[in-house]
Amino acid sequence: MLLRSKFFLVLMPLAAVILSLFIGKYQADAATIVSLLLSKLNIGPGGDFSVNLETAIFQVRLPRILMALLVGMSLSVSGAVFQGVFRNPLVSDHILGVSNGASLGAAAAILWGASIAGVQLAAFISGMLAVGLTYSVSRIYKTTSTLTLVLSGIIVGGFFSALVSLLKSIADPLDKMPAIVFWLMGSFAKISSVDLKFAVPIMVSAVFVLWLVRWRLNILAVGEEDAKSLGMNTEVFRFGLVVLCTLATSSAVAVSGVIGWVGLVVPHVARILVGPDHKDLIPLSISLGGTYMVLMDDLARSLTTAEVSIGILTAIIGAPFFAYLLRKGTSWS
Repeated sequence: MLLRSKFFLVLMPLAAVILSLFIGKYQADAATIVSLLLSKLNIGPGGDFSVNLETAIFQVRLPRILMALLVGMSLSVSGAVFQGVFRNPLVSDHILGVSNGASLGAAAAILWGASIAGVQLAAFISGMLAVGLTYSVSRIYKTTSTLTLVLSGIIVGGFFSALVSLLKSIADPLDKMPAIVFWLMGSFAKISSVDLKFAVPIMVSAVFVLWLVRWRLNILAVGEEDAKSLGMNTEVFRFGLVVLCTLATSSAVAVSGVIGWVGLVVPHVARILVGPDHKDLIPLSISLGGTYMVLMDDLARSLTTAEVSIGILTAIIGAPFFAYLLRKGTSWS
């Protein structure tokens, strides 16, 4: 089937990346951009290109596009894995409180006047700590059942959300408050090549390992007792998956802010297209998620003269679409 072919899975996000290089506020004809790209690859005759054009393509658009691609892949695969781990189609990549935790770290860093790198680092660390706290809360009940873990994530997420609201209430309404709110809505507007060095290794490593273990997710999905009877240490494997998803999601949220609905909707679309087998579901979720996020970012930076936060767009599109999926009675099994 075409959707399961490696060629299609690679071609779809690659086509989105190439298309996005031609979209932006800096106007240049397509032939010039193609010539510039070919010259950097040492293909073609080259030429004398504007410094502004080179800066726009290689310092602004390309890092932003690559970051959108990686964030979309990370959020989507994390959502798909969590839905399999918890055997619940309503679970998303933010279920264990990682986004609220990262939001608290970012809000605190902005309030204290930290640099962009400081905000990202604080968001990443705080997101990881939130998931660690979720596990600690679940241990109070002497068990790490999926239901207890989800409920613990809701508790921790609500607590961190309250702390974020507290920081917003004491922030300077003319300076710090708008910065916090803008970050919480999600955006790739301030992405640079430096951000790639921080986020790429973590996201790529986590996504790659999740892709490698996708076969074993089918065993976990059949049920706790059946998985144990087949020799799987379900608690250790589940913990490893949570750590990998948390690393991917925390690093994604740290550089882009909170972008909702991606990890919930994209895995559902992939499941409709290829079924519940994680052998096909995980690769397609990665490909669809990256493509979707790149296209959403294109829309965010070209829809109006003032850039729209991408979190707004994913919610506007994702919520009605998810309602449509529920209306159709999409099956989980």
